[in-house]
Amino acid sequence: MLSAFTTAYGLAFSLILAIGAQNAFLLRQGLRREHVLPLVLFCGISDALLIGVGVFGFAALTAWVPALAPVMIWAGAAFLLVYGGLSFRRAWRGGEHLDPASGGGVSLRAALLVCVVITWGNPHVYLDTVLLIGSVATRFPEDRAAFWAGGSLASLSFFATLGYGARLLAPVMARPGAWRVLEAIIGAVMWAIAAKLLLGQ
Repeated sequence: MLSAFTTAYGLAFSLILAIGAQNAFLLRQGLRREHVLPLVLFCGISDALLIGVGVFGFAALTAWVPALAPVMIWAGAAFLLVYGGLSFRRAWRGGEHLDPASGGGVSLRAALLVCVVITWGNPHVYLDTVLLIGSVATRFPEDRAAFWAGGSLASLSFFATLGYGARLLAPVMARPGAWRVLEAIIGAVMWAIAAKLLLGQ
């Protein structure tokens, strides 16, 4: 159970770090201290729902088609290796930075509308939360609830830290060097989880 929880937490946390538009918007809102709590809750609940679809939906699908589980594990590992490699490449090349202070203030309604679009309208989110996390969850058939809890907690804790810690994070993340370190960490986490998946075959 603990292994399922920690694997899901590390995977979800590293995937969330790699999604830029949602993070940049929440970081900007955190800097202005505008609607932080509702936005954090919206992002966290949305991820929990999507992760739940991946974790429990894949369980039902693989129960119906048992041969799908090993295929998805290999596909998930391959995706993680490629994803991690791209993160290492960005870390090597550098040049990334974030200017979270740009743009004007928005109402709560407008802020939530933006969150809906960048969360539910981003195909990358479905690939990460439903397909990738769902495929990794098949490694823990007896601990799916713990896996879902780990992924959901990772999402909520990340968004809360980003929203409420924005004023501390912004000066750091405005420097390209910080993004290089972040990308290297993301790559290492991705490759570690891929290795765990492959060695478990």
